[in-house]
Amino acid sequence: MRRKTDQTRQRIVDAAYELFWRSGFTRTNVDRIAAEANLTKRTLYSYFRSKDDLLAAVLLRYGELAAARLQRIGERTPDDQIGMIESLFNQMAGWAGATPRWSGSGFTRLVVELADLPGHPARAIARRHKTTTEAWLAGRLAKARVGRPQERARDVMLLIEGSMALMLIHGDRSYIDAASRAAKQLIKQK
Repeated sequence: MRRKTDQTRQRIVDAAYELFWRSGFTRTNVDRIAAEANLTKRTLYSYFRSKDDLLAAVLLRYGELAAARLQRIGERTPDDQIGMIESLFNQMAGWAGATPRWSGSGFTRLVVELADLPGHPARAIARRHKTTTEAWLAGRLAKARVGRPQERARDVMLLIEGSMALMLIHGDRSYIDAASRAAKQLIKQK
């Protein structure tokens, strides 16, 4: 048997990431992932015991990418209350507009796909990511001197997630603008 390499493992994770993102977890089979990674299914299984284990590796990688994205968003976001909200939602609109076949947050889509499996480990990974994002947002709101930053962060998270879901349902990016207006009103509350 050939030696396992980090490069091959990463190729599998990258292929799975792309396929899970485009087609969803349940509609993507291991044969397709192996073919996309230009490997045999046997080789794939020498790196990952199951499709669920591969999903966990993909989510950890996606979490790293999402953390880097939050870092970039934070670097481009002003510290004043209104400017911060406008920048946050404008960057979200830019992400949606620049991504062909944009399909919202991968973590949210996955949890919806696994809704009937409440104990699935992927749901815990997604929950940690959303909790981290909410805490990051609360920190930004506190820095901008928004009253009750943890509560407002939760409110803004609802607007972000809701606007993404409604954009997907209606194919209408104006939901981001509506969410931005609502978020600006929320952060003005004492």
